[in-house]
Amino acid sequence: MSLNVFVAGLWHLGCVTAACAAAAGHRVTAYDSDIGLVSQLKQLQLPVAEPGLHDLMAQQTRAERLVFTDSEADAAGADMVWATWDTPVDDRDRPDAEWVLSRIEGLFAHLRDGAIVVVSSQLPAGSVAELERRFAAAWPARRISFACVPENLRLGSAVDGFMHRDSVVVGIRRDDQREQLTALLAPFAPHIEWMRVESAEMTKHALNGFLATSVAFINEIAALCEHVGADAAEVSRGLRLDRRIGRHAYVTPGAAFSGGTLARDIVALTDLAARHSQPVSVLGGVKPSNDHHRRWALARLQRELGSLRGRTIGVWGLTYKPGTDTLRRSGAVELCAALAAGGAIVRAYDPAVSTLPASIPEGVSLADSAVAAARNADALVVATEWHQFRSVRPEELVANGGALLVIDANGFLAETLGRGAGIRYLGVGRR
Repeated sequence: MSLNVFVAGLWHLGCVTAACAAAAGHRVTAYDSDIGLVSQLKQLQLPVAEPGLHDLMAQQTRAERLVFTDSEADAAGADMVWATWDTPVDDRDRPDAEWVLSRIEGLFAHLRDGAIVVVSSQLPAGSVAELERRFAAAWPARRISFACVPENLRLGSAVDGFMHRDSVVVGIRRDDQREQLTALLAPFAPHIEWMRVESAEMTKHALNGFLATSVAFINEIAALCEHVGADAAEVSRGLRLDRRIGRHAYVTPGAAFSGGTLARDIVALTDLAARHSQPVSVLGGVKPSNDHHRRWALARLQRELGSLRGRTIGVWGLTYKPGTDTLRRSGAVELCAALAAGGAIVRAYDPAVSTLPASIPEGVSLADSAVAAARNADALVVATEWHQFRSVRPEELVANGGALLVIDANGFLAETLGRGAGIRYLGVGRR
């Protein structure tokens, strides 16, 4: 069954959703109120770099299965309205749910009776019920329905992650929604896990909350490993041997989580608990633990070098993740700012960044290569795991009997730089 799908909100999630839905054979109208953004997308200029997305989008626009619009009225003929706006998050990781809810509400006047509004934007539990209340109050004689399909796309692997998954969670109100939602989602997953809307919303929170807790837990263990002579990578391997934990467990010591996605759901859960006077001691400790660990690289540099004033620090990577060009909520950018504030001279290199953002303070410059960023530096920090960095040889960084301190939280370059002569290599919890 081919559906008319109106994808609303065209940043990372929306662009991937629109292109993949079109590739599955649906007729997709991709909407955003930002006229400039829509104009760029019509010229196949993406707001966020994502491997494979440009080519997929080009194929679907040529096949006329994907078109772009800045008009809400184009939602009128849709079988499905797929809400994919990225939810704004403030500096305290609190989501602005109203920003998204008001935009979905703005589409109500244009929807035909029988349409299904599928919510994939990251919104707090209870948001779909709030949309239902608003629609019923404004249009009591009309009939549309709502569903929740929580998404958790990963920058750098989003297209493959969307198109090939083991299962998909779908929250519905009525069984008569299943046929169309199956037609929409079956091309992407062999199994659909049906549940009530509120359970789907909570599944999203719980999943990210569990992953965030796992990251904070193993990094606290790793911090203890550094003080007792244990190797956290070996401890991680030992944990995975237990069937109750498993070999795919999120227990690899390394950098703190960043980017807002996991933190947003931790905040959503703790806020929900506070509203219901429900203690959540475990969840309540995750964000403070992670916030403390975000300073690991800076603290380790200070421990090894003392004062950083006048020291030259190379930083490899600036983007939030490899495979994307977004700097939003990047831990690497935060580190550069902190180093500069401490008086360090920072030379950064990232293969996806040609100009530094205005938020970067004085004292940070952009090198033209990875080697140039590290040459004659007092230390090098591996901040974003671009595969290109694995081709750099230790002898390119250390010359004339010199020495280089390498701080690599995740141990990404342990096999290439970790064994190089003249390099002192440190990762989280690693000896």
